[in-house]
Amino acid sequence: MTIPETKANAVKIAVIYCRVSNSKQKTEHDGLRSQETRCREYARYRECEVVHVFEDDMSGGKVSRPGMDAMLTFLKRHRRDAPFVIIDDLSRLARGIQAHWDLRELITGAGGELISPSIEFGTDSDSVLVENIRASVAQHQRQKNAEQTKDRMRARVMNGYWVFWAPKGYKFKKKRGYGSVLVRDEPLASIIAEGLEGFASRRFETQVELKRFFESKPEFPKDLPGGEIRNQRIKDMLLQPLYAGYVEAPNWGVSLREGQHEGLISFTTFQTIQKRLTETARAPVKKNLTEDFPLRAFAACGDCGHALTACWSKSKTGKRHPYYQCFNKECVSCRKSIRRDEIESDFEALVRSLAPSGDLIALARKMFREIWDHQTAGLADAVKAMKAQATKLDGEINAYLDRILATSSPSVISAYEKRIAALESEKIALNEKAAESARPVKPFDEAFRTPLAFLANPWKLWDKGDLKHRRMLMKLAFSSQPQYVRGVGFRTPDIALPFRALAQFCGCKREMARPKGFEPLTPRFVVWCSIQLSYGRVPFLRFGGEPRRERRGN
Repeated sequence: MTIPETKANAVKIAVIYCRVSNSKQKTEHDGLRSQETRCREYARYRECEVVHVFEDDMSGGKVSRPGMDAMLTFLKRHRRDAPFVIIDDLSRLARGIQAHWDLRELITGAGGELISPSIEFGTDSDSVLVENIRASVAQHQRQKNAEQTKDRMRARVMNGYWVFWAPKGYKFKKKRGYGSVLVRDEPLASIIAEGLEGFASRRFETQVELKRFFESKPEFPKDLPGGEIRNQRIKDMLLQPLYAGYVEAPNWGVSLREGQHEGLISFTTFQTIQKRLTETARAPVKKNLTEDFPLRAFAACGDCGHALTACWSKSKTGKRHPYYQCFNKECVSCRKSIRRDEIESDFEALVRSLAPSGDLIALARKMFREIWDHQTAGLADAVKAMKAQATKLDGEINAYLDRILATSSPSVISAYEKRIAALESEKIALNEKAAESARPVKPFDEAFRTPLAFLANPWKLWDKGDLKHRRMLMKLAFSSQPQYVRGVGFRTPDIALPFRALAQFCGCKREMARPKGFEPLTPRFVVWCSIQLSYGRVPFLRFGGEPRRERRGN
């Protein structure tokens, strides 16, 4: 700013410096304007002209601030005029002894003279003593305010309230008598819940697939150019117990506890996610999967077992033709084309052949209903057993707490604290499971409608034409990749357990039981498989009829 020479020579110039602790005080309160008004009144009393006002909205413990740096630059530019620097109070300059004297030297070195309506600055010993005392008091007030704020925030977290920034999917809402509490922020909350549950149920095998799911939603905020999301952000969401309805503050010594807000997922789902994060990393689903080639990376080559890839091939006339191919260099069918219509029509026939008869579906439904009623009748005993187990865990936790009081070794205390945290998580999961088991979350007809409809006619899921549903059908209907022999067709596929079990019940093929390695499928086991389907999981069998998770070759 240029100072007119006539003004500069006739009247002493001054600048005003105002500061508040944070941006909230700047937008919601009138602290800056009140400071400026008082400083302007003092400038008229000192018969000087205010030529500029500098402002900051940050802690007084810091020396480097945008407004302060701009003021020092201004003072150096107008050093010849020896301008006054007016502050409302000593605490507005700084709230720390070291910061106070550092700023005093910077202002003096830039050619300015500090004045205030609240204190007379001087160089004699008495003035310096008073200034030191008031700077020390300002520092004590800042430290005391920080301690009180931290203590109140910690106590609020202990009561189950979240006091930090609201994570994605939540927002703060004032609730009378409770202050600001977290509430769902729709539609983002439902999107995050779908993504987290999908990761727990293996609908999304990797974090990369979950990241792509969120990026495909326009409502989900992006933080990178090109509409992408940071990988660390996905990891933080998977590790956040807040989405399960629980809060914790490890840095403040507040262990995991039930929050005063609605969770987006269950605690059991959250624990499943934590277990999945410790598993061996898997390759993500390829990003080039499109509607053009739904069987890409799923159907396997019948000669070598490698997954088939696909591409468009252009003829001499310029017309494009779709083909599937095996790119394994050691395979006899390497780069030998398979027409898309040929392999996909064979696969559609394969899917149609999975559907059992209507009578068999009706029989299975009746059987499921009987077992459902039987298990529902025994829920009271199951809940009682889970509550007893939770009480037992309480006793173990108290025993470890007594051990902590009896030891002075930091390493032993740390080990006990980790064990207590694990027991607390187990107890929370048991209590949640007991509450959910008190009655079925859904009635039988609602819970089994979708799985039975899929078992009755899996072709419908394929016929929708949506790539997501088609990929889901592949996971649910087949235990391993179906192998396609060029010019012959699909080999006998390794179908998933529910379809295999229904095929055994139909009685189309009868033979003597094998002497060993064969265990008949019980109705309860078939129900388990159907429940897995209802959650989008793929059940597999180990030799002998027991469930397994590993993939099995042909």
